[in-house]
Amino acid sequence: MIVAAALDLLGGAAVQLVGGDPGRRRVHLPDPRSVTRVLAGAGCPRLHLVDLDAALGRGRQRGLVADVIATFPRRTQVGGGLRDVASLQEVLVAGADRAVVGTRAVCDPEWLERTASRNPGRLVVALDVIGERVATHGWQRSSRLSLAAALARLEALPLAAVLVTDVGREGRLAGVDARLFQRARERTRHLLCAAGGVASFEDLELLERTGVDEVIVGSALYEGHIRLTDLHAGYWLRPKEEA
Repeated sequence: MIVAAALDLLGGAAVQLVGGDPGRRRVHLPDPRSVTRVLAGAGCPRLHLVDLDAALGRGRQRGLVADVIATFPRRTQVGGGLRDVASLQEVLVAGADRAVVGTRAVCDPEWLERTASRNPGRLVVALDVIGERVATHGWQRSSRLSLAAALARLEALPLAAVLVTDVGREGRLAGVDARLFQRARERTRHLLCAAGGVASFEDLELLERTGVDEVIVGSALYEGHIRLTDLHAGYWLRPKEEA
């Protein structure tokens, strides 16, 4: 299982929000480029980069996103407000290997089908879950679409992955809801990424047992609950005394 580092950009800083609320910042780091260099130096294999300003409709941080991609020498997936072909292509041309699409993918399945067909293996569809429903517009709105129905829509598409985020646990270090990700695993053939609630190595182990392929970790890394030095090449590594 690959462990990817979350880097969320808001107002030029790297942040970790609690429950997706812009007014509740658990982490605030003023220099995202230096954070990226630290992650790269520690051997992090994938960066999950999100432009929260774009996701919330507050404008785009094009220059900063491009700089972060250029600073990180390994794989990068970028999301946040990618709701048209031009913005999606912009991040791919900038060097991201994957583009993460959420709101437009959920609200306009025909657009998603066309766009995925033109970019096979390059799109990650983000399904942000609040309760049993998928949220959109930077987690600000709840749709009528259930997670099961959303996953069923995606089965035939040539996606890079599906990302399921437990919004209620995001940024809270509350531990993962393994049952949510188990249900997702049972309902999709796609590579499955998980986010929301990771607080410890025990959470990583739980997710690995459910069959999750990748997990995105933010607050637990930045607050030292999981140390970059404990992750070997981005894979889950048991402490030496337990190996």
